[in-house]
Amino acid sequence: MSARADKHTKQLVDAAREMEHAPYVLRLYVAGMTPRSADAIRRVIDFCEKYLSQQYELEIVDIYQKPTLAKGEQIIAVPTLVKQLPEPLRRFIGDMQDEKRLLFGMDIVAKQK
Repeated sequence: MSARADKHTKQLVDAAREMEHAPYVLRLYVAGMTPRSADAIRRVIDFCEKYLSQQYELEIVDIYQKPTLAKGEQIIAVPTLVKQLPEPLRRFIGDMQDEKRLLFGMDIVAKQK
């Protein structure tokens, strides 16, 4: 293998390692401080603390306070959790009770092998 190929391989390996430790960027849309909103917030925070261990950024958006943000993201139901990074972008709608769906949808299941 040439030195050039070795350098390229090393760059790919380094990039893959960085992606493993890249923070998750999440945005949770809720509608006011209702019991349903509070429950979704609690569930998402608990999930993040359990599975992402300080490797996440979570922004909570009240669509009544920031309607343009919700419109820009095309939010049609709340609560909605949007995983912006790492790609691909994913949306989770509902009460966030289904932990397995979140694990699979955020590609965390494969990372825990």
